[in-house]
Amino acid sequence: MDGGDPERAASERRWGPYGAAITRWETLTRPAPPPTDDGGRLRADFVEWMQGLPEGWVTATPGLGRPAQLTALGNGVIPQQAARAVQLLRPPFPRCHHCPRL
Repeated sequence: MDGGDPERAASERRWGPYGAAITRWETLTRPAPPPTDDGGRLRADFVEWMQGLPEGWVTATPGLGRPAQLTALGNGVIPQQAARAVQLLRPPFPRCHHCPRL
């Protein structure tokens, strides 16, 4: 642990070896919700946060319980991965003026 940064030290106590990654993601998104509920089960809002989705994107869907939320999140596409895939799959050369643009 880094004794010089109390915030980092607290994050490492809470998240263990994942503390630095959680802290970085929090600076890009929002504070991390607790990862598990009182029964020790994975929380859907934590998965939603990890994927970088807006708060409530899945978890605020009316009538969608925790198992269905986790299924939807597990079957979803993480926006950052999709954007990178499109970048990598884009042709490396300019198209002719007769060809449609991607």
